[in-house]
Amino acid sequence: MQKDSYKIISYKIKHNYSIDDFLLSYRSLLQSAIHIVWENITWIERQEKKYYVVENGGKKTRKYYYVKRLIPLIPKTRVFKKRLRDELLKDWTYASHYVDSAIKVAYSILKSWRRNYVNGERKREKPAVKRLFVRVKETLYTYKDGKIKVTTTPRKQYLGFDLTKAWFKSRVEGLDLGELILTKNELIITFRKPTEKKNHVECIGWDSNLFSLDGFPPKYGWIKIDLSKLYHIHRVHEIKRKNAQSIASKKPIVKERVSRHGEREKNRAKDYVHKLTTWLIRMFPNVVHGFEDLNKTGMFNKSRTHNRDIAKQNWKQIVQLMSYKTEVKLVDPRNTSSTCPRCGGKMLKLQGGRVVRCSRCGLEIDRQLCGAMNIYLKMCGFPQSPSVFYRAVIKKMIPRWKVQMRALGGVTTKGGEGNDMPPMNSRRWLSLMNPKAYIGLQVPM
Repeated sequence: MQKDSYKIISYKIKHNYSIDDFLLSYRSLLQSAIHIVWENITWIERQEKKYYVVENGGKKTRKYYYVKRLIPLIPKTRVFKKRLRDELLKDWTYASHYVDSAIKVAYSILKSWRRNYVNGERKREKPAVKRLFVRVKETLYTYKDGKIKVTTTPRKQYLGFDLTKAWFKSRVEGLDLGELILTKNELIITFRKPTEKKNHVECIGWDSNLFSLDGFPPKYGWIKIDLSKLYHIHRVHEIKRKNAQSIASKKPIVKERVSRHGEREKNRAKDYVHKLTTWLIRMFPNVVHGFEDLNKTGMFNKSRTHNRDIAKQNWKQIVQLMSYKTEVKLVDPRNTSSTCPRCGGKMLKLQGGRVVRCSRCGLEIDRQLCGAMNIYLKMCGFPQSPSVFYRAVIKKMIPRWKVQMRALGGVTTKGGEGNDMPPMNSRRWLSLMNPKAYIGLQVPM
């Protein structure tokens, strides 16, 4: 089965096996594999171009300079991998295929570290494995009549798991099993689900903001989703965690309460995002969704309040959950809210930044709607020009404007009613909006 013809879904089941020694041995094996590969990394020197910004008379200019960096080359030859496998097998008492599993995980960890190191997000430090888990290859288990039999020690020790009474049984009938992940109390089971080819007829560009998710397709107009409830979840648990930390500093016995608040916050936020993304898929079927490829690291500044607000956001999780439910495109987030979608000119901020006006063509529009329009144009591959803007946006919206003018007595193409601050009314509805006119649709939560 080709990789692009299926998607991976996973479910968990509980178990009561005592496998602490097995988990600790696998973690030690995995760390040893990372250590051996790390010791054989070749570091090459490379020049990189960097810059800093200088302000002179209100005008910002970039000053460029070159720095030398050491870039790692991870060994991947068959000879090295064979030597690595033989070395790890010397003191390993469980099934030998777990060594192959550990090598695969080690290379995955180092590959992720290298990518982040090259991007300046990691230091030149060897990755350390902290979690207790075992990645079970397909050669290490059998699946028959709804029962999984996992080999730990060949012909000596096996772990059995019964899926015949699992709540997800009907969802996975006829699907192929993938690799398993074994933890202290759970077994994570992956399945390969064939993907259905859909004919997408529409695109929606989504602008991610602190308290709202703003979308734009010409067919629907301005879609504004209030995310203040998601922000409220993080804020409430932040206060509870702060109070628990204050008590724990005096009474160490209540330290567990602090970690419980973190787990509850994560679970409540994930549940909210799951429901929201599922609702979006049902509300807008056969649609390609475009999001900004945001990186929180580059958005932090010297303001502690701003940094905490950024850290609370679930933008990446929204994109992740949407990506396995429908087709998603990521676009470059640079200048989406500061570039005119009609002519490509620079947008000037008005009304405290809520509304922007083009310095070239005079287009005045809500800042978040401007960002959503630019994301829509980018994901469709359209340049910013008056003729393209008319054909790709205005011409497609004329039928909707005619309907609204008959129903509401007229629609203006200007306005700035969107706000990036939490609304006073906490029971707001998701709205399909053109400025000055909208249709309220309640989100089923």
